[in-house]
Amino acid sequence: MNSSEQVSTAPHIPVLVTMGDPAGIGPEIIAKALRERPELRRQLVVVGDMATLERAALATDANDDRATLGFVQIPDLSHWGEMTEGHVSIIQACKLQQPVAWGRIDALAGRAAADCIRFAAEAALKGAARAVVTAPIHKEALAAAGVSHPGHTEFLQALAAAHQGVSVDALPVRMMLSCPGLRTVLVSIHVSLRQALEAVTVERILQTLRITHAHFRLCGLPLARIAVAGLNPHAGEGGLFGGEELDIIAPAVQQAVKEGMLVSGPHAPDTVFMRARQGGFDVVVAMYHDQGLIPVKLLGLEHGVNTTLGLPFVRTSPDHGTAFDLAGTGRASAASLLAAIDAALQMTASSSI
Repeated sequence: MNSSEQVSTAPHIPVLVTMGDPAGIGPEIIAKALRERPELRRQLVVVGDMATLERAALATDANDDRATLGFVQIPDLSHWGEMTEGHVSIIQACKLQQPVAWGRIDALAGRAAADCIRFAAEAALKGAARAVVTAPIHKEALAAAGVSHPGHTEFLQALAAAHQGVSVDALPVRMMLSCPGLRTVLVSIHVSLRQALEAVTVERILQTLRITHAHFRLCGLPLARIAVAGLNPHAGEGGLFGGEELDIIAPAVQQAVKEGMLVSGPHAPDTVFMRARQGGFDVVVAMYHDQGLIPVKLLGLEHGVNTTLGLPFVRTSPDHGTAFDLAGTGRASAASLLAAIDAALQMTASSSI
């Protein structure tokens, strides 16, 4: 599931790409991606603000404009597929009187980003979209807009739970970060390190393993080799450096094996990612956010992909932020966004998610 793999060229419904925070690089990398890979224009609908996207097109190529990039606003998704070859379908999913200033935290930008996320998620939940690819948002702007969720993952989880009429706890999700040669799934996400340590429980680890196993099974890998990282240095050294491996992680691994999963561990966290990259495992389950994300970002931030596991639709995202320092310069790379788009196309081409 990376950018080098073949993707379907004739989906019956589109992949939706949300513009992200309009003050960040999201609109620019969308414009760049569609310019670099024009064949994607037949498969995508951009969910955002037309004026912001047109400004981004100009920022990424001084000789470009709306006409040459082919932005066309459509009233709803039923009109997707009616566009002339080469055009880019845009859904105006937010209310901005004018584009916001680049590179600044702005409640208006946070609200616009949230509105686009909501539109795309609801379309996917209704079966009108093949997948959702989200450009980066700024968590402070989201909070300034009054959105209570700290990031995409939690927001999408809440929207999906509401759609299904269940509590958020009844729809557990996990974050998977991947780059060429390494995939890692996180037991906890955007919480403090102290809270992350408290989240290392048999139940939560086992839930993570079940979600991970189910995802890979749906994507055509029925017995993914799942390695579980330890929490403590050297995976605790038999209890010398902490008892979590013996008391919590190992029992979760043993139960997962009993349920038919190909799971091993706990493995020493300072070597398990290297072993996975060398081909020993298909995915590593990490105990907390930075334990799993540091190796992925070190190995390939420019091609990193964030996938939300456990949602009733496919959601991927580039593995980087809004890069306010680059916004408006046209210098941001679209490589990670393209990897996220390719991953979404590949997963929906070969899965029943």
